[in-house]
Amino acid sequence: MTKKEKFELVENFIMENREAHYRLAYSYVRNKENALDIVQDAILKALKSIDRLEELTYMKTWFYRIVVNTAIDFIRKHRRVTVMDDDILNIHLPALKDDMIDMDLQEAVDLLPTKYKSVIILRFFEDLKIDEIAEITGENVNTIKTRLYAALKKLRIEIGEEFRL
Repeated sequence: MTKKEKFELVENFIMENREAHYRLAYSYVRNKENALDIVQDAILKALKSIDRLEELTYMKTWFYRIVVNTAIDFIRKHRRVTVMDDDILNIHLPALKDDMIDMDLQEAVDLLPTKYKSVIILRFFEDLKIDEIAEITGENVNTIKTRLYAALKKLRIEIGEEFRL
């Protein structure tokens, strides 16, 4: 396969799944503009490192890994600055009971250490399998399982026993 053909396949994959990529980035930063910046940076990184993608069957995990790492880098660089998104402002307005549970869940996930937060986001918000998460994070499957169970335990403690994923 030529580099041009590989480039076109990656470009098509990115375009076809742009909502999922945005949603993944947004789940880390909770801000529309920052999520778009992360996706844009991830696309640029992916296109620059397209030669590292050896197996096209791993394109999804390869690109998700780039998005996750870009989001984590963004958070580290901008840790001190927090921009309040319109959606976040709406969360703090009077809400229905169901909205309060969602807010509690979002806040609890945001409070998790990055290694646990990544596993929860990828497993439950992106509906990825354990082995795909292991590939994206560069960890082994047993480590991901351990982190998943530890993260769920932390969430149950934070939100309360009525919480079940």
